[in-house]
Amino acid sequence: MRIDVRNGNLDRALKVMRRKLADDGMFRELQEKQAYEKPSERRRRKLRSAIVRERKMNVERHAGL
Repeated sequence: MRIDVRNGNLDRALKVMRRKLADDGMFRELQEKQAYEKPSERRRRKLRSAIVRERKMNVERHAGL
């Protein structure tokens, strides 16, 4: 990953870097590895995210009507 610093604007470059890392899923991955997650909690988290994805798809599908 390469981030260009333009005109010495380091704050803007850091903001761009954080956005790229968030889009890449790096922050989520770091958070998951910080502490042990029980298998039952992992299943529950994945089920909740699947439900959210399904609801989001339904909203987008019905919005086009």
